[in-house]
Amino acid sequence: MSTQRIFVARLMGCTVFDPAGDRVGKVRDVIVVYRKSHPPRVVGLVLEIPGRRQVFISIGRVTSITNGQVITTGLINVRRFQQRGEEVRVLAELLGRTVHFVDGSGTAVIEDVAIENDRLGEWAVSQLFLRRPKTGASRFSKGPTTFAAWGEVYEQHAPGQAQSAEHLIASFSELKPADLANTLLDLPEVRMLEVADELSDDRLADALEEMPEEDQVHILEQLDDDRAADILDAMEPDDAADLLGQLPEGRLEQLLDLMDPHEAEDVRMLLRYHPDTAGGLMTTEPIVLSADSTVAEALAMIRRHELHPALAAAVFITLPPYETPTGRLLGLVHFQRMLRYPPHERLGAIIDESVDAVPATATAAEVARMLASYNLVSVPVVDTANRLVGAVTVDDVLDFLLPEDWRSHDDHSGNPPVDAGAARDAGRAPVRAMGRAPGGHA
Repeated sequence: MSTQRIFVARLMGCTVFDPAGDRVGKVRDVIVVYRKSHPPRVVGLVLEIPGRRQVFISIGRVTSITNGQVITTGLINVRRFQQRGEEVRVLAELLGRTVHFVDGSGTAVIEDVAIENDRLGEWAVSQLFLRRPKTGASRFSKGPTTFAAWGEVYEQHAPGQAQSAEHLIASFSELKPADLANTLLDLPEVRMLEVADELSDDRLADALEEMPEEDQVHILEQLDDDRAADILDAMEPDDAADLLGQLPEGRLEQLLDLMDPHEAEDVRMLLRYHPDTAGGLMTTEPIVLSADSTVAEALAMIRRHELHPALAAAVFITLPPYETPTGRLLGLVHFQRMLRYPPHERLGAIIDESVDAVPATATAAEVARMLASYNLVSVPVVDTANRLVGAVTVDDVLDFLLPEDWRSHDDHSGNPPVDAGAARDAGRAPVRAMGRAPGGHA
């Protein structure tokens, strides 16, 4: 094994490979157990494998750890990770704790934890990266940082008590929304709600959009009305409508009244449609332009980083007004088609007339057939007056067609799961590879 000192926060999200260079999963946490006279011993890692399942791998199954990747023996137990009483999750529980210096020089907060293996290959906590209380008067200043060995500090709180939510959020800062949602749902109930309360509105909205509806409702019910309305404002209108549709009528109307009037108007329109229709599936915020707009203007619109990739695949051409419900729909222009024309070309001259719109009352099955038949990633939705009211994207249809609990399914590939082998582990079978390291090597 490598004798390199590793800081745990840097391991968050690192790819885990088997000896052949196939990707097994990603690191989500490090598990340690406390000892009386020695620093905490590392017993294993929490990995996220295909299907967004979090599993445990014994440290004995890890052959190499660096800041960029982890190499294992290739055998992973797919039993869902369940934390034992004596175990402590470094990222979820240890970072952010307040500790006292043994020499009486004050307190500090744990910002990172270094682990290192000894000559026998045993991994243990070797050093703490700490931040002392700030000394300046400015509220923007931070206290000085320092390093300390485990034996140079003692904890202010009992082992097992979690850290402040802001430090946990910092370790989640680079997670994609789907990964953040999955990580939140794996936290203990109280911890999850603490972190949700500290997340920004946009970040929590992104995470909620990736959760099963029952978990969305559960978290929303724990928020006060003003915060809940702010979160709904930050969500995509179709996702907000789906979530509100699960609430009692009184709570639904109360939150709609507190939402931004423009956002609430879109959500109210979506709630008028049955969930399994085009109107219930669509987003009300596609890119809409006039026939006189140019290719250059359209390309500038779809370059916006916050735009969903499926919505960026096409722009819709209508008569004024250009916000849904728009004037009469004239057609659409696909992104790929725009690339074949000069920047000054008018969109009205290159409309794709082969794609028909679907009525808002069309069933989800009809929309799915149209997307599949014409190899589309989005389709316009119109009302009875042929006004554009929204667009259904392929991911909207997939969300509807897949089983309700698809996010928690372990593996839809039909491939067999895997083993791990330590005393904590049980069952053997090879884990499905997620890809291959460049050149086939880890």
